[in-house]
Amino acid sequence: MSRITLRIDLDDRGSLGPGKIRLLELVGESGSIQKAAAAMGMSYAHAWKLVQETGATFGAPLVDASAGGAKGGGTKLTALGRKLSPFIGAPSFRPQRQRRAKSTR
Repeated sequence: MSRITLRIDLDDRGSLGPGKIRLLELVGESGSIQKAAAAMGMSYAHAWKLVQETGATFGAPLVDASAGGAKGGGTKLTALGRKLSPFIGAPSFRPQRQRRAKSTR
């Protein structure tokens, strides 16, 4: 099946595409970079690197992470992280499979 993806290249500063957006969405949903990484089949280190690189691209952090401990840690999207996620990850940007109606003639 064919698909269309949108990727934004920001000169020499980096890029933003569906993979990084999905990672941010999963961080927002799960509250955890570790859980988001596991859901995407990547290591925590790689996920953290992508989040940090993307934040550097936009000149501001995309996540606010708190260290673990007795109460556990967690990660929340910053205001910028929340703004980026719906823009490219919005349903209007995700192609939907449409079934063709069968003719009754």
